[in-house]
Amino acid sequence: MIIINLIGLLAIALIAWWFWFYKPSRISVNNEDLVITVDGGSYTPAHLKLAAEQPTTLTFLRKDASPCAEVLLIPSLDINATLPLNKPFEISLPALPSGEYPFHCQMQMYRGNLSVS
Repeated sequence: MIIINLIGLLAIALIAWWFWFYKPSRISVNNEDLVITVDGGSYTPAHLKLAAEQPTTLTFLRKDASPCAEVLLIPSLDINATLPLNKPFEISLPALPSGEYPFHCQMQMYRGNLSVS
């Protein structure tokens, strides 16, 4: 009984770490051929660092056929895009002021962040 409880507590701790405490490194974007892949329940890379006050184009490639992966939302920029399956999709961003701009699917299972500085 104690072993089952310990396994349950470990599973809860891993889930909490993955969804709330894990902070992957940020990748700088400078208009190179960076493609954000949507596959396996995540965006890869999910945390991007952008230069402030410079327009940027982000390219998404959706490989995951699940309905949740189909929609990309960037609420603070009023962006709502439907990503085609296995085809690159470009989103042009205007020159943004410094700040954090989270992006996600409609159910917020796929999550990422744009850090503009």
